[in-house]
Amino acid sequence: MRQKITGPEFFIGRGSNSLAPGGKELISFGSGQPDLPPPKEAFDILKKYKGFKYGLVQGDEALREALAKKYSGTKKDEYVITAGASEAIDLALRAIAPSSREKIGNVLLPRPYYYSYPRNVELAGMKPVFSDLDSGGKIDFEDFSKRVRSCRGVIVNSPSNPTGTVQDVSVLKKIEKITKELGVHVISDAVYKDLVYGKEKYVLKGGHVITVDSFSKTYAMCGFRVGFLHCTDRALVSKIVEMKTHTAMNTSGVGQAVALAALSSPKSYITNYVDIWEQRRDLLHEGLKDLGLELWKPEGAFYVLPKMKHSDKVVSDLYHCYKMIVYDGAWFGASNHIRMSYALDISKIQEGLRRLKTFLATEYLKY
Repeated sequence: MRQKITGPEFFIGRGSNSLAPGGKELISFGSGQPDLPPPKEAFDILKKYKGFKYGLVQGDEALREALAKKYSGTKKDEYVITAGASEAIDLALRAIAPSSREKIGNVLLPRPYYYSYPRNVELAGMKPVFSDLDSGGKIDFEDFSKRVRSCRGVIVNSPSNPTGTVQDVSVLKKIEKITKELGVHVISDAVYKDLVYGKEKYVLKGGHVITVDSFSKTYAMCGFRVGFLHCTDRALVSKIVEMKTHTAMNTSGVGQAVALAALSSPKSYITNYVDIWEQRRDLLHEGLKDLGLELWKPEGAFYVLPKMKHSDKVVSDLYHCYKMIVYDGAWFGASNHIRMSYALDISKIQEGLRRLKTFLATEYLKY
């Protein structure tokens, strides 16, 4: 009997280098984990690292100073180093939650959303509400502006996981303005901000904005679990540090040392990788279109979200019968879609497209 696939946790740890039953290579379009190596500078630091003691809860001072230099106009005391962007989002949500559990705060999520957002909001004692993206995969500001008035916070992810779309700068500035006027906190999930293809980059600003970022995507350091948040509201930062004191304490010391070293890598490290992501984007996007699938062309990150009916069955059949991992769009609030990451080698993308073509011409026709 096939094991039922109910969420991405089924696939975590099942990489594209493993062999499926029968010896056929498993092709994973699932996890958004770069297959490219971190910068050389990050590896070099490991040869002499000896800091195996507790560190500052807010994060290593040298790393926070380096971030403040990298992002002009910011200060080291406005940063908190976290265990990946995931911990940063969790801490930020709990920090903005109402103090009384009897008062439930709403948090607005553009939909499709990253699959953890609704659960993150609920774990913080609040309620997720949704504003659907328009037909181009962009925030519908008219709908957004109506729904945000009843909210305590919003999460904006641009470039987006799972859509790959980048929000227009004019809309982001409108979001800045209306949320400031309403006193609504904005959690800006900017982990893909460096992976943008030919679009203007813009990160939300303001004292009510909590920016979340990570070394996982830009520097291919997922396993080190080093992220950070930035906010100019020092009282909110202090509240977050106090919470972290009683949960995770300091983020991994060796991870922070590697992250600091990664910041010294040449700019060409990132630009060269963006060229690789764009080449893979074009291959997968055009390949899926040639197979007759409807999808948005990604403008950043490394995901596509093609339409496919009965997406839960597609995910199961592709895994069990074609040794391919894809994610169900329903996990992201996009039923009848599948999410595919192109964080894998071109030869594997090509083989995955071949398997998908066979599937579409056989089993899929029976749905």
